[in-house]
Amino acid sequence: MAHTNNVITALFNDDDILMKSIKPLREKGYKIREVYTPFPVHGLDHALGLDRTRMAITAFIYGLIGLSVAISLTYYIMIIDWPQNIGGKPSMTWWENMPAFVPILFEMTVFFAAHLLVWTYFVRNGMYPGRAAMNPDPRTTDDMFMMEIEYSGDDEELRQLLKDNGAVEINVVANDEDHAVNEASEAH
Repeated sequence: MAHTNNVITALFNDDDILMKSIKPLREKGYKIREVYTPFPVHGLDHALGLDRTRMAITAFIYGLIGLSVAISLTYYIMIIDWPQNIGGKPSMTWWENMPAFVPILFEMTVFFAAHLLVWTYFVRNGMYPGRAAMNPDPRTTDDMFMMEIEYSGDDEELRQLLKDNGAVEINVVANDEDHAVNEASEAH
């Protein structure tokens, strides 16, 4: 699906310059679609105005699911299916045997939270086997930082703003299929 706005990509060679260029762009009303970095940049999500992630909430929910499964499993196995008298402990109710079940409850809670959270991350970010790489410039995996900015209308003001804020290279991306139009301009 085609985007309604055009896109310009700007390459930076320093994370501090990248961080300083975000504020003027946002003040002018430009929408920063994505930022690609070779390593995590502290404070980038806050500078872009992104909301906090809800992954911690999903981890808690998955942990509760794991705890529920563990309680159900231990209750069924040790009380209903195959009750045993182990070490003189009564097997009449689950609560009387609970100290013996604590390691199982803990491990199943952690197991469910960790594994389901990984799968949630993959699904949420569209990372699945066979998917084409989403990185538009391979230099961003080495030493460059790239920002994709949406704009409408004339791009000269945006180009000048990016040059003034330290962009090393500026490229216009075609709107129809997001392929780069070879219109690179050197900022420095």
